Amino acid sequence: SPFCLMDEVDAPLDDANVGRFTRLLEEFKADTQFLVITHNPRTMQAADAVYGVTMQEPGVSTIVGVRLGEREHV
Repeated sequence: SPFCLMDEVDAPLDDANVGRFTRLLEEFKADTQFLVITHNPRTMQAADAVYGVTMQEPGVSTIVGVRLGEREHV
């Protein structure tokens, strides 16, 4: 399937447009894999999995991942 990498494309968006952006990702995710780099909590909430990188001591990075469960659609 197609793969799409997006690096902070949601940074300039207001809340209304972040909502539109996440709905668009939801619409296409059945046919396209998305890797979105973001600092926006609303975008993270729409993810199936979230990965973070921390550095608890200088020069040593640790990757932390969380796979999120199915969300209820209201």
